[in-house]
Amino acid sequence: MTVMKGRLQQISKLLVTSALTTTLMGLSAAYAQSGGDSMETVVVTGVRASIERAVNIKRDATTVQDSISALELGKFPDNNVADSLSHITGVTIKRTAGGEGQRVSVRGLGPDYTLSTFNGRILATDGAGRDFAYDVLPSDVISGADVIKGAEAANMEGAIGGLINLRSASPFDKTGQHGAIRLEGDRNLMSELNGYKLSGVYSGTFFNDTVGVLLGVVYEKRKDRTDEAGNDGGWTRNPDPTGDPATEWTGNAWGGNIDPNGNGNLDPEEYGLIGPGQFRVGSIIEKKVRTAYSAKVEWRPNDNLTVVVDGLKTNLDSPQVGYQQSFYPLFAPDRWSNMGIKNSIVTSFDMTNPDPEQRLNPELLNQTTYRVVNTDLYGINAKWKVTDSLTLTGDLYRSKSARNSGGQDSYVVLRMNQPNSAHIELTSAGVPSVTVKFDDGRDLSSGLATGAFKASDFNTHYFSLAGDNIIDRITGASIAGDWIIGKYWIDNIQFGINRTERKKSRDLVNNTLTGGADYYSGNYAINVGALGGSVISNSFALPNFMDGVNADFPRTFLAFDVAGYEKALAAYDGHARPGGGTYSYAAAAPVWNPLQSYRVSESTWSGFAQANLSGDSWSGNLGLRIVHTKTSSQAWEAKIAKIEPNGPFNNTVTYADPTGVTQDNDYTYFLPAVNVSYNILEDLRLRVGAARTMARPSVEKLAPTSTTESVSWGEFTEVFGGNAKLKPYSADQFDASLEWYFQANSIVNFAFFYKHITDQITNSWETGQDIGVPGHLFNISRPINGDYAEVKGIELGLQHFLENGFGVRAQYTHNWVESWVGGQQRPLEGIAPSVYSLGLFYDHGPISVSFSGDYTEGFVTANSVLGPGYNEQADPILWITAQASYKIGENIELTVEGSNLMDETETTTINGNPLLLNSYYRYGRSIRIGVSYRM
Repeated sequence: MTVMKGRLQQISKLLVTSALTTTLMGLSAAYAQSGGDSMETVVVTGVRASIERAVNIKRDATTVQDSISALELGKFPDNNVADSLSHITGVTIKRTAGGEGQRVSVRGLGPDYTLSTFNGRILATDGAGRDFAYDVLPSDVISGADVIKGAEAANMEGAIGGLINLRSASPFDKTGQHGAIRLEGDRNLMSELNGYKLSGVYSGTFFNDTVGVLLGVVYEKRKDRTDEAGNDGGWTRNPDPTGDPATEWTGNAWGGNIDPNGNGNLDPEEYGLIGPGQFRVGSIIEKKVRTAYSAKVEWRPNDNLTVVVDGLKTNLDSPQVGYQQSFYPLFAPDRWSNMGIKNSIVTSFDMTNPDPEQRLNPELLNQTTYRVVNTDLYGINAKWKVTDSLTLTGDLYRSKSARNSGGQDSYVVLRMNQPNSAHIELTSAGVPSVTVKFDDGRDLSSGLATGAFKASDFNTHYFSLAGDNIIDRITGASIAGDWIIGKYWIDNIQFGINRTERKKSRDLVNNTLTGGADYYSGNYAINVGALGGSVISNSFALPNFMDGVNADFPRTFLAFDVAGYEKALAAYDGHARPGGGTYSYAAAAPVWNPLQSYRVSESTWSGFAQANLSGDSWSGNLGLRIVHTKTSSQAWEAKIAKIEPNGPFNNTVTYADPTGVTQDNDYTYFLPAVNVSYNILEDLRLRVGAARTMARPSVEKLAPTSTTESVSWGEFTEVFGGNAKLKPYSADQFDASLEWYFQANSIVNFAFFYKHITDQITNSWETGQDIGVPGHLFNISRPINGDYAEVKGIELGLQHFLENGFGVRAQYTHNWVESWVGGQQRPLEGIAPSVYSLGLFYDHGPISVSFSGDYTEGFVTANSVLGPGYNEQADPILWITAQASYKIGENIELTVEGSNLMDETETTTINGNPLLLNSYYRYGRSIRIGVSYRM
C-alpha cells in the first residue's frame, strides 16, 4: 500500500510538472493586451468567448487590426497558429509538408512584407530570410494573436502588409491555481499515418498574489506524407523575336530549339514554342517531433511596479525523405518524334532514338531534407509607475534560431540504362503521362509493381549532398515612457528608443563546388549491381497515392537507401576510374561552399514619439518614428577556371580559389503616422489612418552571393543572391475602416486600404552576358529594386453570435495591384487578388461545433519565367476545417477536428494552364481527436 501511494505521488508530480510548461505561452496574451494594468477576471472558454474577446480587442484598438484569442487556457482555436490566422480578414498562409501552415501573408502582400513578433519581440528564423516559419511554434504556447494592419509610430517598424504580434498569457489573468493536460491523436486518411500530442500547462499566483508563475510543455510526434509532382528542370521555350526588341524572349532551350520539322532552323511557326524539360512524381515522408517549453515569472509587489521574466524554447525535428520517379525528356535534335502541338505547346511526343544518351533513361530520385530547428526567446521586462503621470517600461531580450543540416540533405539520382522507347503526353490533370517500353519486353509501370527491376538495371548518376547551417541571433533592448497630459485634447504622450542587433550566418555545405555531385555520372557512372549491398531493396506502394490524378505514370517505388548507397560508394574505393586513377569517395564528399554562404549583420536604432488624442466623439494619435540601420555583409566569389563536358547536359566545373566580397550600407527612414477614430453613432465607428512604412529586404538578399552551379547540368546561368545596397521596401499607405458594433460582441466592418510601394524587390533576367568564360555566354539573374507598385483593396467582415448559440464569421478581401519595373508593367509577386472565408459556429452548454472554409484566389509567384507575360502562379485553393467538442462536467472535454476536408491540392502553373504544371502537392484529409482535463 505504501509503495502504491509513493508511485501515485510520483505520477502526480510528473503530471503537474508536465502541466507546468505550456501555461506560460497561453497566459501572457491577456496581460499584453491590457498593457499590464489591472483587469477584470475573464474566463475564456469556447468559440463564443474567443470571438467575443477578438471583437473587444478590435473595438479598443487605436488603429486598424484584427485579433484571435485562445478558447481556454493553453488551447488555441486551431492546432497550428498559422491556420488560425488564416480565418482573419485579409490573411493567407502557405503550407509545408503535411499541409501544415508555415508562412503568413497579410492583405495579399507576401511574407517578406510581414513582421512577426512574440510579445513585441522579433522572432529569429531558421530560413534564409526574415519571414517566420510558424511550424516551429506549437499553437499551445499562444494565448492570442493581433494582426495590426494600420501603422502607429509606437509600433515596431518592418512591416508593410501587417505586423503580427503573438501573445502569451499572464498568471494574473486568473489568480489562484489552474492547469490543464491534453492528449490528442491524429490520423491522415490519405497516407494512413498517425500521430499524437501531449501538452500541459500550469498557472499559479502566490504570496498574496504578488508573484505569479506560468509553465508549459508540449510534446508532439507525428508522421506526414505529401504526394508531389513538379517540373524541376523548368519548361523549355523557344526564342520569340516577334515582340518589342527591348522585351523579346531570347529563349531558354539549352537542349537546342524545339524543331518539329527537323530542318535545323527556327521557323516562324516555332517561335515561342513550349515543351517540357524535366518532371518528377513521388511522395515525401516526414517524421515530425516537436517540443516546446515555456516559463514566466511575474512579480507585482505593488501597484507601481511589475517585473516579468519569461522564456520560450522549441525544438522541431522534421527530417523528410522523398521517393520519386524523375524523367528528363529535355529536347535535343533527333530526340523527339511524332510531336503533337496545341496552342504553341508540345503536348505529346515519342522518344525512340537508339542512342543511349538520347533515349528517356528514367531515373530513381531520392531526396532528403534534414530540418532540425532550435528556437529560443528569453527576456526581462519591467514596468515602473514613477509618478501618477509618468510610467517607464524597459525590455531586454535575446532570440536565437539554429538549423544545422550542412551536408545532410541529399538529391541522389540513379539512372536506368536499358534501351527503351517512351511516349510523353501532357494532361489536364497537370502530371504528364509517361509510358516506357524496354527493348527486352519489360514495361516501366508494371515492372516496378511486380519487382521486375533490380540494382543492375541502374547506373549511378547525380549525387548531390548539401544542406545549410543557419544561425540567426537577435538582441533587442528598449526603453519607453508614457506621460499623461490630460489637457488640450492630449491624453498622453508615448516615447521611446529601441536598439536591435541582428546577426545571421549561412554556411552551405555541399559537393557541387568540387564536382562531387557529378563524380559518379556520365562517363564515370558505375552499375549499381557492381556496388553490392542493398542500395535498392524492394518495390513498395503507398496507400491512395495520386488518387485524384488521371494520368498514366508509375505508382510503385523502389526502396532506395541513401545511407546504404553512400557506404557502398565508399566501399568501391580503389576501383579503376575511366580516364585514369581510382575512385575515391572523399572526392565526392560535401565541403563548405563559400559561394552561397554569407554573414549579414544589422544594427538598428529607432526612436519614436506619439501623442494620443481624444475629444467628445473621437480619439486618435499622431507620431513619428525614426529608424537608422547599418548593414554589413560578407560573401565569397570564385571564377570558373575550366568546364569539362561529360555528355549532354552534364559538365564538370573547376573553380578558381574563392575570394571574399564585403559590402556595407546604411539608411535612415522617417516614418510619420496619424490615426483618427470617430464615433458617428455610439455603435458606429469610422477609423482613418495614414502613414509611411517600410519593410527590410530578406536577409539573404543583402548578401552578395553568386553561383553558377547550373552549368553542371548544362544551363549556363549565373544567379546572384543579392547585395547590401538593396533598399528596403517603403510605402505611403492609407487605411479607412467603418465598423458597426450592432450588438454586444458582434460587428460588421468595411475597410479600404491603399499602398504606394517604392523600391519593391524583384528579379531581373539578362541574357547573352560575357562573365569571362571563353566560348560561353551566360544568362544572369539578380535581385533589383523595382520602380513602384500600387496596391488598393477592400475588406468586408462579419462576426455575430445569436442567443441560441449559433454564430457566423465571414470575411472577404480583394486587391487591385499595379507594379512597374524598368518602365514595364508586371504583376507584383505574392499578392492574391481575393481571399475570403466563412465560419459557422454553435456554442451552447457542453456542446461546441465550428466549420470554416478559407479560399485563396490564384496569384503570381514569379514573373517572366518564360518571357514577358509568362508567369508562374499559385492556383486557387479552398481549405475546409471543422471542430466539435463536448464537455463532461467542469473538468473534462472531448474534441474532434477535421482538416482539409475537401482533400484540396496546392499547385503552381504557368499562367494557370494545367498543361504547364510547375508543382503539385497533395496532403489528404486529417482527423484529430483529443481529451483534456482542466484543474
